[in-house]
Amino acid sequence: MTQLEGIFLARPETPSGGVPLAVKDLFDTAGLVTTYGSILFAEHVPSETAEAVRRLEAAGYANVGKTNLHEFAFGTTSENPHFGTVPNPLAAGPMARDVAGCARMMEALTPGLTQEQLELEDVEIGVAWTELADPEVRARVEAAAELFPRRRRVDLPLPDHFYDAFSREVADVHRELFLEHADSYGDNVRQKVERCLEVSDAEYKRATTQRERYRERLAEAAAGVDLVLTPTLTCVAPPAPSDELALRDGLIRLTFPFNATGWPAAALPCGAAEHRLPASVQLAAPPGQDARVLAVAAALEQALSLD
Repeated sequence: MTQLEGIFLARPETPSGGVPLAVKDLFDTAGLVTTYGSILFAEHVPSETAEAVRRLEAAGYANVGKTNLHEFAFGTTSENPHFGTVPNPLAAGPMARDVAGCARMMEALTPGLTQEQLELEDVEIGVAWTELADPEVRARVEAAAELFPRRRRVDLPLPDHFYDAFSREVADVHRELFLEHADSYGDNVRQKVERCLEVSDAEYKRATTQRERYRERLAEAAAGVDLVLTPTLTCVAPPAPSDELALRDGLIRLTFPFNATGWPAAALPCGAAEHRLPASVQLAAPPGQDARVLAVAAALEQALSLD
């Protein structure tokens, strides 16, 4: 199998009418090749479609193709030794072209989600972690924060030694397949899975306890503000080819906290930074605040377009 048009791994022969939807090749699609980014599944054609995709199709979206990804989605740079490197979104398009597009997808994926309409002055944000970013990224993110009339710095903690919880969950997914087909994994992902398989029961238990403590500390630190605003990444997109193993910890440093604790987060471009590539600002709120995050992201998007 080879990439089609630089990013698609497979496309329907006759796409149905509707809102064009590119489906990450991690999601099963009945009758259409689904690789999970692995050569082991290069000819895999599922008999059923993933629930998330079915909901979107029922809401009027049309699958126009399956997009390439990091092998088994276990990486940050999307450099795939089997199917090639995924182009930067500047050349291939983001998840949605605007916040409204993301909101429409969320409505289809989570029935009952009630959309909100908010202005920037309606909320108080806590600004954090900008000091960790490269100079121009920091400048762009802090300029975005200044568009909020009510803002203040908050001292958000960073994760502390609970990555083993995620690693053990990865190991449980891959254990049987990896033991039989380790040589068919790309070098980058193989090394990470091997590390994950080394996590002991005691290390996993300790990590899950630490993750719960971090969840409490994060909520306490953000108490009193409606949302937090941070850089999404500390840098702009790195050039390819790259050493993903060396970059990984830095690239997930500011997104992992919210992924691991279930905080809904939205990321949107906030201006050109180093190498004229876009910086990204991240808005996040405690679990269950998806509608608020989307509403504030939409207001910020509008303000940035006028800035």
